[in-house]
Amino acid sequence: MGKAADVAPENACPIAPVVDIVFSRWTTPILWALHEHGRQRFVELERRIATITPKVLTQRLRQLERDGLVIRTYYPEVPPRVEYEISELGRSLAPLFASLSEWSVNLGHVERARSAYDAREEERDRARRR
Repeated sequence: MGKAADVAPENACPIAPVVDIVFSRWTTPILWALHEHGRQRFVELERRIATITPKVLTQRLRQLERDGLVIRTYYPEVPPRVEYEISELGRSLAPLFASLSEWSVNLGHVERARSAYDAREEERDRARRR
């Protein structure tokens, strides 16, 4: 068998593990908010990312803390206070996010390509029905 058959599917693309960590649903908005606005409490993050549920925000923050991308600081006061901030490891993703932000100028091209594709598909569907 060829070399490709010797590679496990999850290892076929060397950036796949990075994509799984960094681009899991909600990870990017959380890291972006912490990077752009600094240390924040849970409710501040929740307000900034209005479409996320508290349960999902809790889960994602725990995973990001586990991955070393976010630092959680607990202050034992009354009432207790918890703050989240992006770690140095999380900050090291800034060039990646900057590149993606720069690439976003292409979103108009993507939208036009989608529209053209959809129009072709619609035309094919009409031709099949005839």
